[in-house]
Amino acid sequence: MSRTSSIGLLVLLAALGFGVTYVLQLGSAPHIAAEQRLIDSRNLLDLIPSDSYDNQPLEHPISFETAALTSSTLLGGYLATRADQPVTVLLRSQTLGYAGAIELLIAIDANGRLLGVKTLKQSETPGLGARIADWPNAWLQVFSGKTRTEPGDSGWALKKDQGQFDQIAGATITSRAVINAVHDALRYFDEHRQALLGKPAHE
Repeated sequence: MSRTSSIGLLVLLAALGFGVTYVLQLGSAPHIAAEQRLIDSRNLLDLIPSDSYDNQPLEHPISFETAALTSSTLLGGYLATRADQPVTVLLRSQTLGYAGAIELLIAIDANGRLLGVKTLKQSETPGLGARIADWPNAWLQVFSGKTRTEPGDSGWALKKDQGQFDQIAGATITSRAVINAVHDALRYFDEHRQALLGKPAHE
């Protein structure tokens, strides 16, 4: 076989290999995307019981402009429904901790009661504030069942600030930031309940 023929064969084989790889990638892309959506769904929706809703909340984002609140910023949200009735709002909140931004997912039921809080991103001190990212998280579970007014405004603070909540040991700033962000989210929900739940104003 001549040198030219050998080079031509190598080019042909390389092109064939590239083509097969490309086709396989195209075929597997939807499967990979579906798997990623499932992972995202599990990560974001494990705050709410799976039998409490029958829609795909991540496919029902709540439209509102980024809202700068007293101690945090709301980045977006999702709506979980059952039989076309709103049951839970999931709000993505960002606040400033000790070492940087902390992103939280805050689940609030249609009556304004907190179902749970989960840390999505954080850069706090390992072994101290970074424990906010543990899941499940005993400290975050303390907030479940609370509302904007239960406790009252003064109660939404650390005990060292005359509030009702303990802090994560050695992480006062982190704890304070999360408490304020959760209270912000409950206040925002209470003030924008109809818009978040997709209900007409007269209801």
